[in-house]
Amino acid sequence: MEWSSSFKVGSPWSSEEFIERLRQVGTERYHDKHPFQLRMNEGRLSEAEMRGWILNRFYYQNMLPIKDALIVAKLPTREDRRKWAQRIVDHDGKRGQEGGIEAWLRFGEAAGLSRDEMLNPASILPAVRFAVDGYVNFCRLESWYEGVAASLTELFAPSLVGKRVEILQKYYSWIRPEGQEYFRSRLSQTPRDVEHALDLVVRYGVTAREQEAAVAALRFKCDVLWAMLDAIETAFSDRP
Repeated sequence: MEWSSSFKVGSPWSSEEFIERLRQVGTERYHDKHPFQLRMNEGRLSEAEMRGWILNRFYYQNMLPIKDALIVAKLPTREDRRKWAQRIVDHDGKRGQEGGIEAWLRFGEAAGLSRDEMLNPASILPAVRFAVDGYVNFCRLESWYEGVAASLTELFAPSLVGKRVEILQKYYSWIRPEGQEYFRSRLSQTPRDVEHALDLVVRYGVTAREQEAAVAALRFKCDVLWAMLDAIETAFSDRP
C-alpha cells in the first residue's frame, strides 16, 4: 500500500487510542450535528424539505453497492472479500429478497415521491451528485484501506438510525409507515458492518502513517455527508 507523504510519521497509537481517534472524528464532524439534521430530529422540517432529503439521499444509497464493489475488488483476503460482499447484497438485494435500494424507493413512495423521479439522475441536486461521486471516486482511486476507513461513519450511525423510526412516527406521520422498513433492517446490518470494517482498519493500521491515513479518510467521508446536507438545506429550506 502507498500512502501520502503529507502525513508526519511518528509512533503509532495503541489499538485503543487509534479507535478513540476515529471516534473523535465522529464527535467533531458527523452530520448528526448539522442544522438540517437537528431540525429533522425535532420535527421541524416541512414536507418539501423532507421529500428533498429523501430524494437526494437516494442517490447516495443507490451508489453504495458500486462503492462497495470497488472496495471488495481490492481487499487482500478471500474471507474479507466474502464478508464485504454481503454489503452489496444488502443494498442490491437478491432473488426473493429485496435490498436497501428497493426499501428506500418504497420509503420515497410512502412520502409521496414517484419512483421515476427518484431514479431520474436529473432530479438530484448537482452538489449532492458531486459529493457522492467524489466519495465513489475516492474508493476507486485510493487504497482499499482508506476506502474501508471512510466507511466507518457507520460507527456513529446506529444511534441516528435507531431514532429515525421513532422520529418519523412522532413528527412525520404523513409518511406512510410501510416506508420505514429500510431503517429497521439497518439496525441489524450496521453493527455487523462496523465490526468488520473496524477490525480491518485496526488490524492493518500498524504504522503511524496508515493510522493517520485512516483518520483522514474518515474525516473526508464526514465532509461528504455534511456537504450533502448543506446542498439539501440550501435548495429546499423554506426559512428566510
